[in-house]
Amino acid sequence: MARRSAGTPFLLQLSLLLLLHLGGTLGCASVAVGSPIVPLGSAVTASCTIQRELCRGLEQGKVRISWMLDNKLVAGSQRQGPGGTEVSNLTLPRFNHTQARLWCCVEWNGTKQRVGMTEIRAGYPPAKPLNLSCVLNLGDYGLMCQWEQGADSHLPTSVVLKCAGSRAQAVTGCTPQGGHSYCTVPRRLLQLYRQMEIWVSATNALGMAESEHLCIDPMDVAKLDPPTLQSIHSIPFQTDCIALAWDVARGTEHMELQCELRYRTPEDPAWALVTGIIGRAGKAQRCGFLFGTQYHFQMRCRRSSASALAYWSEWSPGRNYTTHEKAPTGKLDAWWGAQPAGAGGRLEVQLRWKAPRQREANGRVLGYRVTLSPWRRGRNAATICNTTHTQCNFSVPAGTRRVYLSAYNAAGESAPTEVVLLERKGQPLAGLRAVPEGERSLWVHWEAPVAPVIAYVLEWQRVTAEPGHCSACWQMERDRAATTALIQDGIEPFQRYNISLYPLYEGTVGMPVHTTAYSQQKAPSHAPKLHLRRISKSEAELCWEPLPVEMQNGFITSYTIFWANSIANVASATMNPSLSSFVIRGLKPSTLYKVHIMASTAAGSTNGTSLTLVTTVLDDTEIQFLFLTLGLIFVLLMVLLICFQKNERMKEQLWPSVPDPANSSLGKWVPAAVPQEPLQVLAGREPGPAAISTVTVLEVEPGKQPGKEPLALPVAPLALPRPYVRQEGPGEPVQYARVGGAGYRGQRLLPEPGPRFYENLRGRGDGGGAGDWGFPEEPLATFPLLQGLRIGGAEELHE
Repeated sequence: MARRSAGTPFLLQLSLLLLLHLGGTLGCASVAVGSPIVPLGSAVTASCTIQRELCRGLEQGKVRISWMLDNKLVAGSQRQGPGGTEVSNLTLPRFNHTQARLWCCVEWNGTKQRVGMTEIRAGYPPAKPLNLSCVLNLGDYGLMCQWEQGADSHLPTSVVLKCAGSRAQAVTGCTPQGGHSYCTVPRRLLQLYRQMEIWVSATNALGMAESEHLCIDPMDVAKLDPPTLQSIHSIPFQTDCIALAWDVARGTEHMELQCELRYRTPEDPAWALVTGIIGRAGKAQRCGFLFGTQYHFQMRCRRSSASALAYWSEWSPGRNYTTHEKAPTGKLDAWWGAQPAGAGGRLEVQLRWKAPRQREANGRVLGYRVTLSPWRRGRNAATICNTTHTQCNFSVPAGTRRVYLSAYNAAGESAPTEVVLLERKGQPLAGLRAVPEGERSLWVHWEAPVAPVIAYVLEWQRVTAEPGHCSACWQMERDRAATTALIQDGIEPFQRYNISLYPLYEGTVGMPVHTTAYSQQKAPSHAPKLHLRRISKSEAELCWEPLPVEMQNGFITSYTIFWANSIANVASATMNPSLSSFVIRGLKPSTLYKVHIMASTAAGSTNGTSLTLVTTVLDDTEIQFLFLTLGLIFVLLMVLLICFQKNERMKEQLWPSVPDPANSSLGKWVPAAVPQEPLQVLAGREPGPAAISTVTVLEVEPGKQPGKEPLALPVAPLALPRPYVRQEGPGEPVQYARVGGAGYRGQRLLPEPGPRFYENLRGRGDGGGAGDWGFPEEPLATFPLLQGLRIGGAEELHE
């Protein structure tokens, strides 16, 4: 049940739409407009009438009428009409569509249903056709006319070409097809040799327009076929005149024709035109041609009796003709350079000249001749140069001041041009500058000198890495008042040129002034390559080679060096283009930097490749000092090590051997029985060398002379201590040492003075006794260790 109830509204809706559609087709609604075609932008009125009895499903309830212009809703006013009808009126104040559909709709259950429609178009009246022209084709004698239609009217427009004779009514001559703006009137509707009126008519729903009426004789607008040039030749010989012969096209032999002739040389950009040639066919003459020059000729004709509207024929096929030659005329512009040829008394001359212009060459120049004297009839001058080029190097005797230059062709030789070899010692000009005129030209400006000049000579040479010389890169300015000149020959963009200007005075040549210029500049092709010359912990010196002049593409205005570390702290410095090195200061020690250089001209800049460098930890002086210090320390250590290892005396001096009392053998010493006679002890021993284990020499107290000491006070005799010997074993005792000397410093001396340190102990004593060794009778009481020692074996020691 639920599904059935849900589908009921949809079925009712569908039924109502069908009924409304059927009712609309049967006249349920009618839509009327004031005019279905209106001027664009004007107001449009419309009305829609709904008849209830014809619209099934709308018999009951209120009918709501609405409007839609294409798909856009527009509002109208609704009222009740006669006979139970519902009427809605609509006014559109400005209709801006060229074409649109207006729909009348009714609303039922919230849905708009379209029940009526009308189409409205808008546009403009037809524009007036312009520039009507007609041409008569002599092949089929049809008159083809064309025009300009004008602005689009946005409405269907009918266009026809009408024509009328002098006594006939206007008829439709032709109708253009496919929207074109031309058509052809057939021969049967034309009246030849009579005036006819022709115009274009355009008509649409909003109006009609006609072009200007054209009154012509169809034969006046006939376009003839071009004539044919038959022959061209010079008349008479050695003049600048030529004669032409031509034939007219077929079908025009009976007409009076007016013809024109045009000609030009291959180098001329424009044609020279000859008018006023009258005649059916025949010949014509023309003068003023150059000798030995090729010309291209063409000819065209039209009826001479035609009006200004008559058409010229097409130009005839061209014909070339070369006039006869004549000996060259005029003077040659020459420039020279001279220098001594060494010790031979000769002069080397470099002579250059400009080829004569075509007007003066009078044909094709075959060569040039340089002589030392002018040519005279009946005498041949000595030729020093005969060439087909425009320069010649030759040697002449020193003191030669004039040479003569002439050009010759197949017809003869020109009069010689005198070239005076003047010295270049005149006053130079005050100033010279050059500015670009175009990509391939330069304007040169200078200041006129105070002295009168005859002419000026300009020289220019392209600056290259490899020196060269352009023999044609010069020109002569013969205008004495000129202060400017245009250079065009051999000038290329992005190339540097050296320009020199020489003033020619009466009897001398001025010293040159120089300048450099570019006709056009751009950024350099490359930047210089950086090289690292030296580096320290805070500085880096960079250098580079100057760019070749071919790569500069302009005047280098500056070099800029950029450097940055790893944390992207970028710094830069701009310097004069004359520099080729730069020192970067303020760098951080042991830091990596990236450096590159930029070369700039007035027209742009170019960056070079990047150079990576790392600053040092220490400067060179610091590194040298450190290495020097380390070296000295190393050498000192090596010397000490060698000395300690190889010299025991050095070790004894620095580290003396000190006896260890704990390990002393003094405890093994025992008192020995001293006999009444000391010599008996010695006598009881077998003679032999005395065994000495240690000898100690005691230093004499400084400042005291041996033997001169004051006598000590007498003291009581002390008991002689017993000598000590070392008990080495069960055998005999071994004497350890004998001690002698004058005593230690600060020690009280014995009554008897001791022997001098350099005296022999033998033979010293009071009585010269053999048994007296000069020792005191009583040993030192202040040195207990020596009290137990007895010196013996002196005889063995000295023997």
